[in-house]
Amino acid sequence: MAEDDITDVEAAAVPAPQLFPSLLPWLIAMGGISVLAIIIGAVVGLAMASVARRDAQAAVLAAQPTYSNVSLVDLPPVITNLADPTSAWVRLEAAVVVDKQTTTKPDVLGAEIADDILGFMKTLSLSQIGGASGLQHLREDLSERASIRSQGHVRELIIQTLVVQ
Repeated sequence: MAEDDITDVEAAAVPAPQLFPSLLPWLIAMGGISVLAIIIGAVVGLAMASVARRDAQAAVLAAQPTYSNVSLVDLPPVITNLADPTSAWVRLEAAVVVDKQTTTKPDVLGAEIADDILGFMKTLSLSQIGGASGLQHLREDLSERASIRSQGHVRELIIQTLVVQ
């Protein structure tokens, strides 16, 4: 029995093996790395957002046209029927923004642009000018035609009224 007592005393003196002896330092290290990654990500994200915001503001300012040394020329009203349906009539009143220095006869140029718009409007159908996107495409097409007709002297065409009956 004495031998049994010795083995019991030895067993009691030897600590039981731990299942995860290095788990606590590992968790502390991973937590520290995670906190560091969150801080670095926030700093980089804020820096990128400020750069993107500054670039967006610069792009908006660069895209805005400057209106110095320009004049607004009203075009004569254009009244015509559409290609489809032929019973639909359209009245378009517009104005163009023209360079003052390069345009010698803005009234003559306005009449030529109105004549060009008349010919273009006769080729359109009602579905082509319907809705917001149709109106935007019409304005872009007319502005491009006016710029070509004036050899680049017209900066923009402004649609004042568009009535379809």
